[in-house]
Amino acid sequence: MEILMAVLVLLAGCGVFIAGMNMLGDGLEKSAGGSLKKLLGKISGNRFAGVGIGAGVTAIIQSSSATSVMAIGFVNAGVMTLYQAAAIIMGANIGTTVTGVIVAF
Repeated sequence: MEILMAVLVLLAGCGVFIAGMNMLGDGLEKSAGGSLKKLLGKISGNRFAGVGIGAGVTAIIQSSSATSVMAIGFVNAGVMTLYQAAAIIMGANIGTTVTGVIVAF
């Protein structure tokens, strides 16, 4: 019985996550105009700038998962290309180490 409950909770959690991603994509599509697309295109057009942005955002909000979800949401909404999002996600993984470095010193 406990295994069945664990499986149901897992499936429910996955469903909520997928529904949330769909809502995020729909909301970004509606709110993201051409100006946001141009801004993100300028900022993250260069690979190295995208990595820096991802690292900086993650260092500020202390969550690489949130940064990655935002980047994926922007791709889903058509605001950003997958190429740009990949650089931001790589930077998010680098930015995650900032917490460890801060704690180490």
